Amino acid sequence: MKNTFYTVEDSAGKRAPAWSFKTLSQEDRPRERLLRTGPAALQDHELLAILLNTGVKGKNVMVLAQELLEQLDRNKGIPSVKELSGIAGLGLSKACAVAAMLEFGRRRWGASGVMIKLPQDIFTLVRHNADRKQERFICLSLNGAHEVLAVRVVTIGLVNQTIVHPREVFADVILDRAAAVVVAHNHPSGQVQPSGEDDEITFRLKAAADILGIHFLDHLIFSETAWFSYSQSGRLDNSGLAYTLPI
Repeated sequence: MKNTFYTVEDSAGKRAPAWSFKTLSQEDRPRERLLRTGPAALQDHELLAILLNTGVKGKNVMVLAQELLEQLDRNKGIPSVKELSGIAGLGLSKACAVAAMLEFGRRRWGASGVMIKLPQDIFTLVRHNADRKQERFICLSLNGAHEVLAVRVVTIGLVNQTIVHPREVFADVILDRAAAVVVAHNHPSGQVQPSGEDDEITFRLKAAADILGIHFLDHLIFSETAWFSYSQSGRLDNSGLAYTLPI
């Protein structure tokens, strides 16, 4: 009986499983690209693909990595092993490895404690979301010193828009006992100029923050290479090149 799993030839002409890295050209393999350019040059799903190493029958490692990334985007915190292993093809062993990696990263290099002084500081924390094909609306909870308490993806939208309600943004911010908040979202088109809908969402969120007594610091619209800051553009009351701490 013909083995239908081995349907692809690698660059050396050898038969390779359709779910292995060997199906990619040498220069396109994430591990080789990491060695050549460093981890910062890789997209999130490529980093996850290196961690996973292999896919499963009918699902190559890049597809599996993308599905894992979508699950991580949707979770407000680190998902449980049970949640991770619910992804078809991930399996208990890989789910444990991913959970361990996420927790270790959180303990060592999490965004917690990073001080937000300029729009560039926000961009640094969220820019890895810029390559997503759908809009991600992200919320950063800050303490009174504008240090990051948490960074969360609040909603995931359609191809070119996301819909967010103040209750979705501020539910966790209140639980964090945050004194200030920053929101951000990517524009998959690459254009960072705000739309009329962006304006409406921004001013609704600022009005809600004012009622709650939370300092609405900024709304950042970003792509992979650029960003637009409502605060820096002078469209918020707290506009300026730097974020002033509340008295």
